[in-house]
Amino acid sequence: MPSNKIKLGFVGGGNDSLIGVLHKVAAVMFDRYEIVGGVFSSNSKINISTANNLGLDLSRVYNNYEEMAEVESKLESNIKIEAVCILTPNFLHFPMAKTFLMNGFHVICEKPLSVTLKEALELKEIKKSKNLVFAVTHTYTGYPMVRQMTKMISDNVIGNIQRVDSTYFQGWINDIIHDKDKRNSTWRLNPEVSGISSCLADIGTHAFNMLELVCGMKVKNILADLNNLYDDNPLDIDVSVLVRMENGCKGTIRSTQIATGLENNLNISIYGSKGSLSWEQENPNYLYYYTADKSLQVLKPGHFYNSKLSLDGTKLPAGHPEGIFDAMGNIYRGVARAIRKEKIKKGEFPTIDEGVRGMDFIEKAVESNKKGNIWIDLES
Repeated sequence: MPSNKIKLGFVGGGNDSLIGVLHKVAAVMFDRYEIVGGVFSSNSKINISTANNLGLDLSRVYNNYEEMAEVESKLESNIKIEAVCILTPNFLHFPMAKTFLMNGFHVICEKPLSVTLKEALELKEIKKSKNLVFAVTHTYTGYPMVRQMTKMISDNVIGNIQRVDSTYFQGWINDIIHDKDKRNSTWRLNPEVSGISSCLADIGTHAFNMLELVCGMKVKNILADLNNLYDDNPLDIDVSVLVRMENGCKGTIRSTQIATGLENNLNISIYGSKGSLSWEQENPNYLYYYTADKSLQVLKPGHFYNSKLSLDGTKLPAGHPEGIFDAMGNIYRGVARAIRKEKIKKGEFPTIDEGVRGMDFIEKAVESNKKGNIWIDLES
């Protein structure tokens, strides 16, 4: 009996790639995918060694993505790649995603979706015309307690939202930014590779995406203040953004790569008229629920009181820690269900719409900063 596993190809994600490990583990977590080929690195030795480590047929390992798309699209449907995972620097996301969509492949793409909003909108139109599945891997949306937080807010547990705060603080770029040679040579700070933003595109989009997800509403307009730190550094590494939501409430999105000593401190706090909820990525099993008349409640995954989607994303009995591999695995499973046209719940994976919103956020924040920190409307 033929396997119903989705045949998956990689572009990027070689043995030298940290993010590649995350995606490979996530893809096989629920036994829904089979990695069959790809272009794992522009370095031929790494490309081949990665394929050998995965036990792949070397005839399915390609020199570039154009060759991969051309050859795979001509193979019989029972053996050819169905979905492609794109794990390359930002400037390659658009041409790669466009090529694979045009050749009939589903796409799973790292964020940001592209380097311009115009490119993102073009991808959205192609995806729609081809009737394909397109996921943007905002990994943190896959955590069970993020899903629980989203459901509680949609169920009006905390009442009307009246204040929002989303932050993502890192300190890794300190080792680079204070050395002129290093900051002028890293791809993260090169506009030709990263686009018009570094910090916003890398981690600010996560904070933005998380805010819109859990609130169930869009950010209406923003006022941004971007910090480059050095005059010869063209891209932001530290960002503060004031936001106004659709319902009129206000708040902040802050992201930085110069918070010395901090690692991956993503935090989302939503304050309602009846209560508040707070979650942080470095302690993902704990969702904090505050009210004015009761003691602090700490909700954890795997318990009966959680939503169906939260429980669906919980793999271990209560009390066993689940982490970022599990969160990404939940996203991959949602994508697999969509590809196989199975019933899916809202929020199972970030779609191309979230990718487009992220690009709109980046461009409008940069515009706001350049125009003297003024309020700018996001597209609906």
